[in-house]
Amino acid sequence: MKKSNITFRLILMIFLEFAAWGAYLTSLGRYLGNIGFGSQIKWFFAMQGIVSIFMPTLMGIIADRKIQAQKVLSFCHGIAGLTMAGAGIYCMTAGSSVAFAPLFVLYSISVAFYMPTIALVNSVSYNALAKEGKDPVKAFPPIRVFGTIGFICSMLLTNFLHIKGVAMQDSYWQLISSGIISLVLCGYALSMPACPVNTNSGQQSIAEAFGLKAFSLFKERQFAIFFIFSMLLGASLQITNGYANTFLGSFASDPNLADTFAVKNSNALIAISQASETLCILLIPFCMRKFGIKKVILMAMFAWVFRFGLFGLGTPDFPGVLLFVLSCIVYGVAFDFFNISGSLYVEQNTTTDIRSSAQGLFMLMTNGLGATVGTLAAGAVVDAVVYNAANPSWAKAWYIFAAYAFVVGILFMLLFKDPEKARKQA
Repeated sequence: MKKSNITFRLILMIFLEFAAWGAYLTSLGRYLGNIGFGSQIKWFFAMQGIVSIFMPTLMGIIADRKIQAQKVLSFCHGIAGLTMAGAGIYCMTAGSSVAFAPLFVLYSISVAFYMPTIALVNSVSYNALAKEGKDPVKAFPPIRVFGTIGFICSMLLTNFLHIKGVAMQDSYWQLISSGIISLVLCGYALSMPACPVNTNSGQQSIAEAFGLKAFSLFKERQFAIFFIFSMLLGASLQITNGYANTFLGSFASDPNLADTFAVKNSNALIAISQASETLCILLIPFCMRKFGIKKVILMAMFAWVFRFGLFGLGTPDFPGVLLFVLSCIVYGVAFDFFNISGSLYVEQNTTTDIRSSAQGLFMLMTNGLGATVGTLAAGAVVDAVVYNAANPSWAKAWYIFAAYAFVVGILFMLLFKDPEKARKQA
């Protein structure tokens, strides 16, 4: 491994990692609605959370104890790519007769193997940086920026590219393109620096033998609080992914708003959120040093309040569309300041023998339990105040989500202690 090129190699890996996700994540609901599966949208997004309950932890355990993390990463992307491309090809061949079961099964297998890769690329990146003598807190965020850039590039490609006169955001091509990107990363991951594997064969407890030692972190009060709030905040993660595009599309029923940019190019508007991520990632090292982990996470929690509240207040026409733009801008703080700083918190406060497992546990709580409960709860709220209401109101749904995020932020502020202050007191 050459010291001079490791940064570029990690940048390319991170770019591909999130380009595979961005190809369909924010536009899938739009396509599903086109083929008559609008009422099943919540289950497609909930499945990402359901598989994240166990798959990231399981793959993390394997990476810690059995197989090098870069090889596990390659395997996961191979399966994810084949099945996601398979889902798109099935829709292509089925034409107007797409059945829910085969599409959902192929999609579910794909996301089951994709979701662990988010934690695995962190572990692979941290290992590569450590081998070069670099500090992950300083070196990783600028590299992680290119993951967001990859996500944005895929979103814009899906929004603007038309195949046979149909935009990718309205067709199965978004699934095929995601699968192709994952297959490329399947091969590329094998070129990453080898990660350590704990192969000690001495006497071990059952928890140690199966790599479940990371769950012992719940015995520590601060880690237990951190993981519980990871779940509570994770409930917010998939709400706008699942419903923002649907919400913006609902304005098409108004002739005065149907031709506005926000309605016709909703995926491109939402891409502003990922552009904000790019800038906010660069702020993380400064904010971590200046404010500490607790204040950084609090910034994220209250940013979710503004994210949802501004959606409730906005409209697609001018000047109301500016509120949508502001919502997309604060998303960078809402998403990055928790997900990246939370990952770094786990990295800095765990030992090497459970690090991949601990990252998987963090994913379990946020993108697993939290995202599953949040997606299904959000679906119930939308059903109650939009689809099944006498007076449908998307604004009321967004205000309910904002109120939830506010309560979570207040509770976290009261219960979680800043690690730096706790060390000084000790």
